[in-house]
Parts: sequence; structure tokens; C-alpha cells
Amino acid sequence: MFLIAESEDERIVREFAYLLDACEAYQNVSSQSTSIQTISERFMGMKAAIITNNPGLKSFGGKLGLTVFPFNDLKGNEFSLSGSSTEFVTFELLKMLGFQEGKTLETSQFDLVFVHVGAGERVNAEGQKTIANDVEYIDALVDGIMRIAQPGSEIGSRLHLSLVMSYGYVTEGDGRDLSILTSEDEMDPALSKLFPLQSYTMKGEKPRNDVRYHCPMLISQWQYAVTRVDMAETFSFKDFKEHGGNLVIPADRFLHEVAFKLWKAPKYGA
Repeated sequence: MFLIAESEDERIVREFAYLLDACEAYQNVSSQSTSIQTISERFMGMKAAIITNNPGLKSFGGKLGLTVFPFNDLKGNEFSLSGSSTEFVTFELLKMLGFQEGKTLETSQFDLVFVHVGAGERVNAEGQKTIANDVEYIDALVDGIMRIAQPGSEIGSRLHLSLVMSYGYVTEGDGRDLSILTSEDEMDPALSKLFPLQSYTMKGEKPRNDVRYHCPMLISQWQYAVTRVDMAETFSFKDFKEHGGNLVIPADRFLHEVAFKLWKAPKYGA
């Protein structure tokens, strides 16, 4: 797939559009078209929000019908790497989804909340400091959620958590060791002619012409008694490829998969 040169913000919005199966909407935004179907219209009234400081994502998310929050807009508190702030964020995220004090509330503000943490994006209102280590922040946030949503708990049986990480701007040359293709060394020569087309290379009956085989987005999912348990121990391409349980799906199937687990869409595949 060959792309016209794009800015980092444009890349972020484009990849987000893929995850939401909203590439057509992304192209319509670029062409100033007003015909854009919202997430709620596409997925059985699903109420969704996004928390981000990225201007492009704020604009695009709003056009898709997402409720948009900047990072410092939850009760006037800014997000940071400090433990208390992480606990506050965890509490607020779960409350937005209808969970509070270990219990499920009768109603929820949202069915789905996206939290976008961009590399080095400023997170405080004054814009004077940046996140020193984005990975530590994400790790602390996921840890906080997992501690509350323990398996067997009321929240744990109802919460779905997906973590998606992108390599950012990459070229094919950057991903020589990060390819999802089966190499000749890994393939049995006697069976090479029997190797079928993989489902992620097809859309319906037609082959996809926009598959990026190198540096894929990495996705980890957890939902007690629903998602597969695998042997991967680190959030890395090598560990996912060798020990992961979900293998490869097209990026534009991601939201369909999540919506299905939230009872907001039919199963799209086997």
C-alpha cells in the first residue's frame, strides 16, 4: 500500500479510522462530505466516548458521534503518572462505564470509552510538561483496572478491556523482523503449495489491496471467561507471534469484534 506523505496527526487519525472501520468516513471528512454514519447508528445505539488531547482525533471522533473529552476535563483534574491521578482516572473510567465501588450501576453513561495516549503528547492544561514515560502511564492505568476487575467479581464478569499499540510511522524497510508473513524457513516445503489464503487478506470474496504485512498494530484483549487465554507474557511482536492466541485480524474488524462482545453487533466471522 502506497500512501501520499502525511503528517503524524494525519497518520494517527487514519489508523484510528481503520480500527473503527470508518475509512470511508475519514475520506469523506477530507472531501468535506457531510454523509457520515455515527457509531451509534452503526452499532445498535452504542454510546461511545474518546479521551484524547490530539486535535485531529477530537474532530474526527466528534464527527463519528463520539463524546469527546480532553485529558484534563474530568472534574477539572489533569492526568499524570502519579499514583493518585492514575487511581482517579481508573475510578472515573469505570464510573463512565457504569461501575462504581465494585458494583454495577443500573445505568451507564457510555458502553465504550476509547483512551488515546499519544507518544509525548502534553497532558496538563498549561501545556508545560509532557508524559515522561508513556508506557509506564499505560501500564499503571491497565494495572489499576485489572486490580479492580478481578476474575469472579461483579465488574470482572462484565468489563471488556482492549489495549492497542501502534508502531507509528513505519516503512517496509523498518519491519524486516516484524512481518506477519510466514517465512520460507518456517514453512514446510512439501506443504507450501497447499498454504491457503489467510482470512485477513480477504474482504468478502475479494482480496484486500491495503494489507500492511510489517509492523502491525498489537492488540491484547481481556474479558473474564470470554477472551482466549494464551501463553504470551510480554507485549511484544515476537511474543505475540509465537505465543499469542488471536493471530491476525484486519484492523477494520477490531470495533466489530469489540461491539460483538458488548452485545452491540453480530459475530462477523467464525
